Amino acid sequence: MARSFRDTLTQMFKARFPILYVESHEEHRVLSEIRAAAGDAAGMRTPRAVWTWSVTEGLVQPDGTARRGTYDPADALDAVLRLDEPAVVVFRDLHPAHGDAERSGEAGVVRRLRDVAIAFKSGPVARVLVLVSPMLRIPVELEKEITIVDFPLPGEVEIRGALDAIIAANADSGRIRVAVDEPGRERFVKAALGLTLHEAENAFARAMVNDGVLDLDDLEVVHEEKRQTIRKSGLLEYVDADVDLSGVGGLENLKRWLVKRDNSWLGEATEYGLPAPKGVLITGVPGCGKSLTAKAVAASWGLPLLRFDVGKVFSGLVGSSEQNMRTAIRTAEAVAPCVLWVDEIEKGLTTGGAGDSGTSHRVFGTFLTWMQEKTETVFVIATANDFEGLPPELLRKGRFDEIFFVDLPTRAERTAIWDVHLQQRLRRPAVAGALTVDHALLGELADLAAGFSGAEIEQAIVAGLFDAFSERRPLHRDDLVRAVVNTVPLSVTQAERVAAIRAWAETRAVAATAAEDWDLTRPGEVARPPGRAVEF
Repeated sequence: MARSFRDTLTQMFKARFPILYVESHEEHRVLSEIRAAAGDAAGMRTPRAVWTWSVTEGLVQPDGTARRGTYDPADALDAVLRLDEPAVVVFRDLHPAHGDAERSGEAGVVRRLRDVAIAFKSGPVARVLVLVSPMLRIPVELEKEITIVDFPLPGEVEIRGALDAIIAANADSGRIRVAVDEPGRERFVKAALGLTLHEAENAFARAMVNDGVLDLDDLEVVHEEKRQTIRKSGLLEYVDADVDLSGVGGLENLKRWLVKRDNSWLGEATEYGLPAPKGVLITGVPGCGKSLTAKAVAASWGLPLLRFDVGKVFSGLVGSSEQNMRTAIRTAEAVAPCVLWVDEIEKGLTTGGAGDSGTSHRVFGTFLTWMQEKTETVFVIATANDFEGLPPELLRKGRFDEIFFVDLPTRAERTAIWDVHLQQRLRRPAVAGALTVDHALLGELADLAAGFSGAEIEQAIVAGLFDAFSERRPLHRDDLVRAVVNTVPLSVTQAERVAAIRAWAETRAVAATAAEDWDLTRPGEVARPPGRAVEF
């Protein structure tokens, strides 16, 4: 990736682009690439000397000496205009002085930048000005004069080099023990993608000194660095996934599909000829495990889970919604490989009304295009409760790998859900007491909770625990039975709505429930969940 950036610089130097803008926090990496491109005799007829400027150092000549009286940006630009030799001049952090479309800059600096653009474009000597800044600020007066050059974050080769160097420096001295094999090192490299080289080195160093051993448990340290990156973006939320797929009761067909795609972002999958999976759309009855599955797959795969609240994309400034969407996508790609969770996608990605000047259409179109064409390993899990709110463009093949339908749990799934939640709640002796969780109890509770969603079963357990806690005693069977009997499930209160959801899914989605869990013998049960009968 750095080579591509260097090639782009060389082409623009040769074409005599007057002012280039590089947005990056890694000015040392940028300067290294600029110097390599400027000194590439094979790429350009005449290698160019590299000058640098910052407010703390002033204008520094190629030999390392600073010119006096050039700390002020206006004075430095005047000196640059007088250069009469081929040169690449790098100005670092000039953005406060030249401002942007919303912030007024210093009039003298903006005017001098325009003078530089004119002089460098048509002058007899090949010169170029490169602005390097951690943020993109371009004033309106300079929009036609400045060319933005994208600088990529470090790729796998650079991060692997940093990891190997840190391991070699510490392992040889005996200060740490390395307990990762070649695939393990690849997982560390993949986990660090999206970090700057400095951030990756810090994460690796911290992982090693944590307990004196570098093993796969230290991947969490790298993920913590990514949490910092996500928090700073403001558009995505880093979610701590505390449950894996074994903690999801039922939905065996969906879980098997997800398990088969674990590690599909690693190099061995690429060598096998497999593309990275795009994602899944999970729709169905509310409270039946869609959001829980999104959290569980990230934990099972050992990948960061990013929650995307599409509502944060829209704001009052004209044009900012589109920019926010692009920023959110760029942030997710920088953190890849990761899982991007879009909860209740139908509420955020609608086609909007006539009053938003087409903003919703453009934002929605940007997201759809990215889903279709993305190359980074960002596995999208979108959940939806309202099938009527799903635009047809979203359901077209190529956006998602598969569309799954999650119905009310069958008897077998209710048994598994009761078991999972009771085991989690009864770990404390004060709660368990005389209650013995066996097949007889689970079967009885599963029968009583016919028509209940997974969320309603969990809340029945919570209600029973409150009854037991109010009397300061262990949980009893009667507490659970009473909670179930006193609950009117969604399948009763919104029976027509549930029937409509099932009818929609009959031919449009794959059943998340495995065939072996279908109950074809009990009257009134969810016999065969709606959806295409595809087994994985």
